[in-house]
Amino acid sequence: MAIWGIDLGGTKIEGVILSSLDDTKPIVRQRIPTEGEKGYEHIISRIAQVLELLKSTSGLKPERVGICTPGVLDPGSQTMKNCNSTALNGRPLLADLQTKLGIPVVMANDANCFALAETHLGAIKQQAPDARTVFGIIMGTGVGGAIVVDGKIMEGRHGISGEWGHNFLDASGGTCYCGKTGCVETVIAGPALERFYKEQSGSHKLLQQIVEQYETDPYARVTIDRLHEQFGRALSVVINIVDPDAIVIGGGVSNIDSLYTKGRESLAKYVFNDKVEVPILKPLLGDSAGVFGAAALVS
Repeated sequence: MAIWGIDLGGTKIEGVILSSLDDTKPIVRQRIPTEGEKGYEHIISRIAQVLELLKSTSGLKPERVGICTPGVLDPGSQTMKNCNSTALNGRPLLADLQTKLGIPVVMANDANCFALAETHLGAIKQQAPDARTVFGIIMGTGVGGAIVVDGKIMEGRHGISGEWGHNFLDASGGTCYCGKTGCVETVIAGPALERFYKEQSGSHKLLQQIVEQYETDPYARVTIDRLHEQFGRALSVVINIVDPDAIVIGGGVSNIDSLYTKGRESLAKYVFNDKVEVPILKPLLGDSAGVFGAAALVS
């Protein structure tokens, strides 16, 4: 039976139909702009429009659909929270979508869908197929995470399982948008690295430029060496608690190759073990992770 997924992003909504989790070649794939500035009800109508496009293009009808969201459905209030698409916050998105679409909906946030997709279709499946417990990391404009156990998302009592980005790491990170100080996100997310570089050097550079100038710019070296050290320190807490069989990293910061060498060396200093054997993998699915993960929700 075909599986259907929709990725609700800040700028685009993408839908896919897969024949199964064994085949990453879509039956149909559709994408339209989100137009989130037009408000909550309009976002719901756009999701419905993507579903109709999938149906009309494929000639198929879904029994249910998985949806990747930019925030979390609170298990208690059944309303959305922590969404960067702020029109969704405080709204009963799951209930409203099921009413609008007329079929059962399964939702999870983007970090969860990333981890699920890489587990079933991507890096974990190809490089660590025996992994039972997977920690998926998002390191980009923010820092997030997700835990997958035996192919299923661990959601947690509050719907925040895996959210290591808002553990305390270092006060030098300053105030986080969440209201706390020194969160992991304020230290090792992309914008945090660029901010630290500017504080040290007095000039602004994009993260890619900082990485490229590691050997020639002393401020770039300080910035990236600090990333290695703080990455290891932050991730060690996750390993000490969860002890996953494999880790996969997504987001722009995951493209820094030295994370997998020097970052891993830092990790070994902080983990409560004499060595670190867990594989730390680059993702394989790219932009498809969100929508493939959404489909995996209903597989």
